[in-house]
This record gives sequence, structure tokens and C-alpha cells, in this order.
Amino acid sequence: MFFLLLLCVWGLLLRGDAQDRAALGRGNDRSGRCHYTFSVPSPSEASCPQTGGPELESLKTRLNLLEVLVSRLTGGNTGGPVGAGAQSSLQEALNRAVGERNLLQGEKERLERELEGLQRRMEEMRRETERLRNRPCPAQTPAVPPGPPLQDSGLTRPAGGSSPMSHLINRPNQQGDRSSLRVSDPTWQYPGFQELKAEVTEVPAPGGSEDSTGCGVLVSVGEPVTHRKADNIAGKYGVWMQDPEAVSPYGSSMVWRIDTVGSDVRQMFGYEDMEQLSKGFPSKVLLLPEPVESTGAALYRGSLYYQRRRSRTLIRFDLASESVAARRDLPHAGFHGQFPYSWGGYTDIDLAVDEQGLWAVYSTSKAKGAIVISLLDPHSLQVKRSWETNIRKNSVANSFIICGRMYTVSSYTAPNTTVNYVYDTESSQGRAMALPFRNKYRYNSMIDYNPAQRKLLAWDNFHIVSYDLRLGRPPAN
Repeated sequence: MFFLLLLCVWGLLLRGDAQDRAALGRGNDRSGRCHYTFSVPSPSEASCPQTGGPELESLKTRLNLLEVLVSRLTGGNTGGPVGAGAQSSLQEALNRAVGERNLLQGEKERLERELEGLQRRMEEMRRETERLRNRPCPAQTPAVPPGPPLQDSGLTRPAGGSSPMSHLINRPNQQGDRSSLRVSDPTWQYPGFQELKAEVTEVPAPGGSEDSTGCGVLVSVGEPVTHRKADNIAGKYGVWMQDPEAVSPYGSSMVWRIDTVGSDVRQMFGYEDMEQLSKGFPSKVLLLPEPVESTGAALYRGSLYYQRRRSRTLIRFDLASESVAARRDLPHAGFHGQFPYSWGGYTDIDLAVDEQGLWAVYSTSKAKGAIVISLLDPHSLQVKRSWETNIRKNSVANSFIICGRMYTVSSYTAPNTTVNYVYDTESSQGRAMALPFRNKYRYNSMIDYNPAQRKLLAWDNFHIVSYDLRLGRPPAN
């Protein structure tokens, strides 16, 4: 019992001593929460031992790494060079994205402008169509004396009241062209333009013997002779020429070629003769000052005549001086797809050369798509005289002029087609015809006559070809 009492007294003494040295604290932290702290001094240590050096350094290193990671996440500059490099890459990517957006915006605006232009043209064409529909039909004037009945001529009328010649019409032109067919049956008379097809009645060859020296009418076209195939896609369409009246420094055997596929066609290749052309070894390359539009160029008396791209401007380029000798707009001529041939290709203006000089085949808004033929001054490019025909330019594949007569070809893709129409500028009259013509490679984009060689030069689906011709005496009026 005494022992227990002694033990209690000793515990009370110890408790009182502890209360003198222990401390209890209470306070709020930064977030406002209440914290209780209880501190008791060490009974055996006079001072706390210092923390080891390695542990402190490790803790500092970990804190630095943590600061770098936080800096990268928040976009700060504490990360040093690594953070600056990442920010530079992001800025460069942003600049690229903004540039691409600006390019796309510009392309969108350009397409919107083109769409507005096309819509305006469609509206103009619609109004023109309505105007033509509301216009009364012109009175029909007989052009040819009535012929024998159809039963006697061997012609039969197809079912439905149409005829094999129903695409011919009777529309006098400015020069008095009355080149249509007249039949007493009114169902054969159609106002409007001539729409010539390949299935017209064949016209017999002119009477008399062949005229091999002077001018005459076309009697036949020979089989195509292939001289060379183009090397690349730029030669899908093109034009090749020989000067019928060559002047120094180039002779009559010099051959010239222009590949016309592309938006900036300026190169013209020259070959010493046909053999070098077939081998593909040009001896001269000229760079034209203005880009060429399509396949309508012509060569005459030492000058290249061609249409400047996207315009009605004709250019005379002198081969000797390699400079522009003349330029002039072809009055009111359609250009860049307004009145092309049926194969397209911006063939609105087609220049040609024959025994009488330099010609232009084109159309105007006044002619409403009908072919207009103009004789040009080869020096000044002024129009000397013009003829308006009754055949739509976009209804034929191509044309060429021989001895003042324009001939048209019906199709550019059919392997066996026809020369289906001729217009004589001397008499200002035209008529249908049907001379066989071959498109060997089924995409004929250029046909021109060379009066010195009496041949047709053509460009048929990458291939440079030529045709022999036979001319005969013109029929007596």
C-alpha cells in the first residue's frame, strides 16, 4: 500500500515538471483551417542534429525539376532554352497555318469571281435565246431553181418529215450568199444557221481534167502520212508549219513546230528539213514575246502570225529579227472560248495562208456564232475584206482555205469523216459537199493548207501528219 502511494506521488511530480516544459499551440493555416501543435523539448538532446548534406541536395534537385515541369506546363520561361525552343516551334506552326488559311481564302474569292462571271454569261445567253425565239422567222427567198422531184433524184425522206438535207437553210449574208438548198415542199425549209452533218449527199467531182498547176476546187484528200509523234503531254495539241514564201535567213525546207498544251506557250522549235523533224533534232529554238493561244498560228513570208493568249490581238513576229513587227486587234472577234471549233481548245481565231494571202477564220457576236472569213494585210494585219457565212463555227471540227475557198471538216474524232462544206469568197456562195477525210489518230486539233506543197498539214492526237490533195477545174458559173 505504501509502495502504491509512493508511486502516485512520483507520477504527479513528473507531470508537473512536464507541464512546465510542454507547449500546446492552435492556429489557422493559409487556407483558413485550424491546426493544433504540441511541442515537447528533448530531455536528452541540448540541440537538434543538422540534416545530412546529400539529403538536402537531393531535395533541392527534386524541387528544381518540379519548378521546370510547372514552368513548361504554364508556358513560362523558367525552363530556359528548352521552353524557348518549344515556344518557337509552336509559333512557326501557327504562322504556317495562318498563311495556308490566307491562301485558301484568296482561292475561294477567285473561284467566287469566276462563278459570278459564268452566271452573268449564262444569263446573257438565256436572254439572247429568248430574244431569238421571240423574233419572227425571216421570209424564205428561193436561191436555186426548183429541181426534179425527189423520186427522180434518188433521195428519200426519212421518217418524221425530216430530210437528209434538212440542216441546210436559206439565209442571205452580207455579200449576198444564197448558198442553201431550195425545195418546193415547205417542210424542207428551216430558218437559222446551217448545221452540217457527215451524212450529206455526195457531190460529184467537177468536170474537166485535173488542174495541177493553178488554183482549183478540192477534188480529193489522200490518206494521212505520219512524220513524227510528240514526246510528252505538251504535244497533245499543236501546230506545225512550213513557210510557202520563205525569206532569208530560213529556207523553204525549214519546218517549225509549237506544242500548244500549257498556260504560257512561248517556245517555237525549228528543224532544217522534214528528216530532222522526224528525228526530233531542232536546229533553232525561238522564245516568243507573248504567249500563244491554241493551234491557229500561220507562217508567211518570214513572219509567224498568231493570236495572243486571252485576247483578240493578232501578232506578227518577224523570224529574222526575232521581234514583233506588228500587232492589231481583230475587230469584234470572239476569243478564249466564245466561238471555238467543236473540239474546243480556245480555237476562236484560226489563221490560214493560201495562194491569195493571209486569212482569218473566226466569229463575232453580231454574226451570232456563224463563221466569218477575213482577208488580212500581211504587213499591218488590217482587215481588207470580210465574208459572213451561214454555218456555225462550233458545228465543224476545223477548216482550211485553198484558192480563196474555205472548206470545213465535219468531225475531229471520227476515223472516217468528211469535208462537208465549201464557201467561195469570189462568188460569196457556199454549198454542202462530202469528200472523205481520215482522222487516223482520232483527235485532229489542227488542219492547215500549204500552197507551196499543195498539201494539208495536221496535228492528230500527238502525231504530226500531212495529206496529199487533188484539185480540179472550178465548175462553170
